[in-house]
Amino acid sequence: MKLRRTKEFIVDIMQQADLVLLALCCAATGFGIVMISSATRYMDTWKLVIVQTCAAILGIGLYFVVSMVDLNELAQKWKWLTVFNIGFILLLVTPLGMESNGNRAWLHFPGFPVNVQPAEIVKLTFTIVLAWQLAWLKKNWDLKSIRSIAFLGVHLLVIIGLYYKVSGDMGSALVYVFIFACMAFVAGVAARWFILGGAAAGIGFFLLWEEDLIPDYMKARFTVLFDHSYDVRGVGWHQTRSLLALGGGGVTGQGLFHGTQTQSPYSGSLPFRQTDFIFSVIGEELGLIGCLAAIGLIVAIIIRCLVVANSAKTPLETYICVGMAAMLAFQLVINTGMCMFVMPVIGLTLPFFSYGGSSIVTLFLAMGMVSGIQKRSRPEWLRE
Repeated sequence: MKLRRTKEFIVDIMQQADLVLLALCCAATGFGIVMISSATRYMDTWKLVIVQTCAAILGIGLYFVVSMVDLNELAQKWKWLTVFNIGFILLLVTPLGMESNGNRAWLHFPGFPVNVQPAEIVKLTFTIVLAWQLAWLKKNWDLKSIRSIAFLGVHLLVIIGLYYKVSGDMGSALVYVFIFACMAFVAGVAARWFILGGAAAGIGFFLLWEEDLIPDYMKARFTVLFDHSYDVRGVGWHQTRSLLALGGGGVTGQGLFHGTQTQSPYSGSLPFRQTDFIFSVIGEELGLIGCLAAIGLIVAIIIRCLVVANSAKTPLETYICVGMAAMLAFQLVINTGMCMFVMPVIGLTLPFFSYGGSSIVTLFLAMGMVSGIQKRSRPEWLRE
């Protein structure tokens, strides 16, 4: 009897999930774990591979759990979610906050095997709150009005302003901006507000640059994009080595576990090879074919999110799916562009491929949300 109930429970959980999306996520994650094992082979330890695998298993479990959550009901708690977002970010200023590579963007909980990046978790709750706001404003106010834009703008500026002030992590802050822009566009915010916002951001950046209010290291990351010979041994080192790795792979690559830089015992040969520059590892060892396969998997996941968005039963669910797709798309473009020396290094990882326990768990949570929306969009007789 217990075995039968357990079987029925497992079958019921499986029916709640989008197995197509799960298969794509697992394929990308498995691909990523193989590349992480190659990228960390020079360390002579399996620790990072084990951590990533355990995080992926946890993420898959949470994928099924989140698939059963009705986001329309959860969004009604938007005030508590907003408090959570602000409070979780503020934990970075407590003794739990940890600085790495110049950014105070991680939390270290004693006894916990991995560090937690609040920006990753808050992306999800931020998206839910924003989706609720867009749906409410569209129903009760005019999304094209000044007061609606002000309401949305204050929410965005509070979150990214607070996060950047506390952490100094500009890369993650920009992800929030892109998620906001895509969701607002789909919801129907007038084009003129995007034009005004883009113009204001451009002018603001120019004035900050001219007034020398932008940190020198950040200026250098932009300068080197236009002059690859600028500070090759300093700020340009990461991307120069990345280009060499990608170029050295050619079409078919040098072979898994045989990349010249990937397998170099010198950590500076290809810096951050298991995180920011995992795409370069793929290019060196598996060539253009491997790079296209990795990009193809992420694009397929993005398309699946958009397909679910198109069939969602409520506007709120549509906006959430678009937000998740935007998150993946932005990180894909920035990370691959960073590796190809056409985008500045801002610390954004390649979704599902780069090492990061909290990142991979968050990605599966995000896709679990999309999975639940897909399930609820089906007719009742197909859900059972």
